[in-house]
Amino acid sequence: MQANSKTIVKSGPRNRRIAGADPEKHRQILDGAQHVFTARGFDAASMSDIAAAAKVSKGTLYVYFEDKEHLFVALIQREREAQKSAAMEALNEDPDPVRALGNFGRCLARMINSELAVSAHRVVIGVAERMPELGRDFYEKGPVLGSQQLARYLDRMTAEGKLAIDDTYLAAVQFLDLCQSTLTRPRLFNAIRTAPSEAEIDHVVEEATAMFMARYGR
Repeated sequence: MQANSKTIVKSGPRNRRIAGADPEKHRQILDGAQHVFTARGFDAASMSDIAAAAKVSKGTLYVYFEDKEHLFVALIQREREAQKSAAMEALNEDPDPVRALGNFGRCLARMINSELAVSAHRVVIGVAERMPELGRDFYEKGPVLGSQQLARYLDRMTAEGKLAIDDTYLAAVQFLDLCQSTLTRPRLFNAIRTAPSEAEIDHVVEEATAMFMARYGR
């Protein structure tokens, strides 16, 4: 009498990463994308170029990012997070709100007017009509999140009696807009092709801080 044969199915390793979830591979792709976008610009860059620069297959690239637009936005968000951390440190390292807001404003103005950030805004605005979810994600993780973080600082300064603000989120958005006055819009429309100088940034941020404190200072 023959023994019944059993088919043994071996499961893969339990710690096997889900496709597209390897953080090291994700970083590797973004590093390659940054090299290509910086060298060629968004329009001239291709997914094939990026795959080659990142040393991954094109199939692997599409596992992580569905298209060039989403890849570019992910790269910008990575760079933005690194610079935003520096801006928040500048905001919190000085107990005087005038100096703290000035330091924060200068960091913000440099970040928003960098070549990569200006390109990102142009790209997102250009595709937001047909890819509204990408535009919304870019907006919520950028301007909205930055305004919320600044509003929390303004809440603290108000509680300490250094500022008098009823709507701290609105005040945060106002300050962010003031720090971009005459600097950012000409860059977005390519009316000015070079980033503002430190002297220009200092002047705009100093005036922005003075106006802000005239309204909300105590």
